[in-house]
Amino acid sequence: MDTLLKVEDLNIEFTDHKTPETVVYDFDLVLNEGDIVGLVGESGSGKSMSALAIAGLLSRHDMNKSGSIIFEGRELLNCPRSDLRELQGDKICMVFQEPMTSLDPVKRIGWQVEEGLRIHEKDLPDEEYKARAIAALKDVELDDAERVYNSYPHELSGGMRQRVMIAAAIVGHPRLLICDEPTTALDVSVQAQIVALLKKINKEKKTAILFISHDLSLVSQLCERVLVMKNGYIVESGTTDEIFRHPTHEYTRKLIGAIPNCDEMAIDMVGDDTVARVNDLTVIYRKNGREFRAVDKVSFEIHDKEILGLVGESGSGKSTIAKAMLGIEKKHTGTVEHMSEYPQMIFQDPYGSLNPSKTIGFILEEPLRNLRKDISKQERKEKVIEALKLVGLPEDFIKRKPSELSGGQKQRVCIAQTLILKPKLIIADEPVSALDVTIQQEILNLMLQLHEELDVSILFISHDLRVVYKMCDRIIVLKDGRIVEEGRPEDIYHDPKEEYTSMLLRSAGLIAKGDNQ
Repeated sequence: MDTLLKVEDLNIEFTDHKTPETVVYDFDLVLNEGDIVGLVGESGSGKSMSALAIAGLLSRHDMNKSGSIIFEGRELLNCPRSDLRELQGDKICMVFQEPMTSLDPVKRIGWQVEEGLRIHEKDLPDEEYKARAIAALKDVELDDAERVYNSYPHELSGGMRQRVMIAAAIVGHPRLLICDEPTTALDVSVQAQIVALLKKINKEKKTAILFISHDLSLVSQLCERVLVMKNGYIVESGTTDEIFRHPTHEYTRKLIGAIPNCDEMAIDMVGDDTVARVNDLTVIYRKNGREFRAVDKVSFEIHDKEILGLVGESGSGKSTIAKAMLGIEKKHTGTVEHMSEYPQMIFQDPYGSLNPSKTIGFILEEPLRNLRKDISKQERKEKVIEALKLVGLPEDFIKRKPSELSGGQKQRVCIAQTLILKPKLIIADEPVSALDVTIQQEILNLMLQLHEELDVSILFISHDLRVVYKMCDRIIVLKDGRIVEEGRPEDIYHDPKEEYTSMLLRSAGLIAKGDNQ
C-alpha cells in the first residue's frame, strides 16, 4: 500500500521564551492510504502541536521546526505557503475541537461548508456548490439539511455545529483528515454516529484519518493503531489491541486505568429532605411563527445529599432545565422551588467561565462582594483561601490569572467559585467533558469528596454514561424535552425499560437490554 504521509524526527521548539522550550521530540508517524491512527495523551503532551505541524498550521515566527513531513512524496516542513495552500482544505483537512471558535458567526452554514470548494474548485456553478454542501450535511446525519444550510452557527446546538465542521472538512473528499478532539462536546449517541461516519468515509473514500482524542474508548472503537504521547515524546505505539490489552508503558496503563469503570458505583448517602423541586417545567421557544417545546412538563425532586444524573442527547433539554432552575432561563411555565440559598452552577468549559483579565482571587471574591456585604475584605480573603484549599489549590493562586493555569486547575477554580457561598445544591453541566481522561478522574473524585464532606446535593448533567454510573445515586433520562425513564443506575443500566435508553447505552458501548452479551 502506498505511503500517504511520513513524518520523521519532527521536533518543535518555541523560541519566544527567555529559554527556548521544546514541545515535541523526535515524532515519527507513517500513514498509508486508508489508515486510521489514534494519537492519545494528556493536555500539553504534544498531540495538537504535531497535528498542526502536519497540517501546516503552525506559526513561522517564534518557532523552530526540524525533521521531515512528507505528504504524497512532497516535503511540507518549511515549504512555501503557496504550496501548503494548495493542500489545505483540499487534500489535507482538519476538524477542530471547538466549533464555535472555528465557525464564522456572521456567515451562514452553507457558505462556510462551500468555502473550501470555492477556493479549490473555482469554476463550478453555484447550484453545484450548494448541492455538494447539502450532500455533505446529510452525510453527517444532520436532519433538515436545507434548513441547516441557511442557518447561522448560533442557531444550532453544539453537536450540530461539530457535525457542520466535519461536513466542511469532507465536502472536498480529502486524502488525509486530521480530527483534533472532534467529539469532546457531543453526547454518546452523536459520538457513535460520528465514529460510524468516519469509518464510512475511511472505507468508501480510502481517506486516512489521524484521530486525536482523550476519550480512549472512542479511540479503541475507531483506530487500528495508537500512538501514546507524554511530555512531547511518543512513549508507546502499536496496534489498538496491543495498546489496550497489553500496555507496556506505565503512563499508558495510567491513561487506561483512568477510564470510568461501570463496576464502581456511587456510595448511597441520600437523605430524606428535599433541596429542590421542579413541577411541570415547560420551556417553549418561538421563532418565525413556529413553536419549539424545549422542555415539556418535567417534574422531579433533588434530595438532600443526592447526586442526580440528567442524561440525554443534545437538544433533549438538559441545559435548559439547569438554566431554568437557576433563573437564567426566565421564559418558562411551571415552578422551581429551592429549599436553600445560593444554588450554584459549574459550566462545561472552564476556559470560557473565568474572566481572563482578572486574578483568581478577584474572581473568587466576586460572589461574596455581591451577595455577602456583611463581611469584611479580610473575611472575604479568608473564605477565598478556604475555598482554594477545599479544591486542592495553594493560597498563592490568588495572584494568578486564568491563562497561567492548566485546564484541570481552571475547573478546580470554577468548583471553588461554586463553594464560596456554601450552597446546598450545585448544578454541574458537563463539568469534565472538555478535560483529559486523567484530569476528568481527578475532578470527579474531587466532586465526590466534596459531596461527602460538605453534604452538598448535585444535579449532574453529562453525556458520558460511564461517568454518570460512577457518580450518581439516581438517573433521569431525557428525550425531546420529556422524562422517558428514571431510576437507580443499576436498574437503568442492566434493565432499561425504554428503547431510547437502550440506544444510549449501546452507543456508549455498555451492556443494555436486548444485547446478545
